[in-house]
Amino acid sequence: MPPGRVTCQDGYVSFAFVSGDLALDFLGTLKWRDGDSEELLATPRDVGAWAVAAGVVTEEPKVTAAQFTALVDLRESVYRLVKATLADSGWPEDDLRRVNSYADAPAPSFTLTAAGMRRHGTARALGGEIARAAADLLAHKDELVIRECGRDECTRIFIDRSRTGNRRWCDMEECGNRIKAAQYRARRRAEV
Repeated sequence: MPPGRVTCQDGYVSFAFVSGDLALDFLGTLKWRDGDSEELLATPRDVGAWAVAAGVVTEEPKVTAAQFTALVDLRESVYRLVKATLADSGWPEDDLRRVNSYADAPAPSFTLTAAGMRRHGTARALGGEIARAAADLLAHKDELVIRECGRDECTRIFIDRSRTGNRRWCDMEECGNRIKAAQYRARRRAEV
């Protein structure tokens, strides 16, 4: 089944930044990968809106259809690399090449004005920021606790930075509370 499409073109899309890493948050723009997926990057404009919401730039970059496709391909390459890391298996060479090809892209430009700092860049610069974040994450994989959300339907991946190292859900509000509520209802039914 094709992913559900949610676009900011006709309304507001709320992006979630719960993963603790820019690259992992970019992966989260395709939700529910194992079922009826929901694509939050349905148009090139959505990529620009995400870049602003993520704080990569303060002005939406112009993204062509070809650049849009390339950035979605980058997202999926990063996803496969992270999943391979979680499975403790080898990294797919094509995905590694794609990430490396973006990693040397120029960073967004910074301009200081009386109103504050402006960050602006191209679609390629956005891809570069994501690729560098992914490279940094994967280069330090042994020092980090990287997990997939404990809710069966959710496929978000996050860095567990909790003090006890036992974070189970990508986000307590979206996934944790639902699991806890379902467990509570199941206990109540069992008591009756």
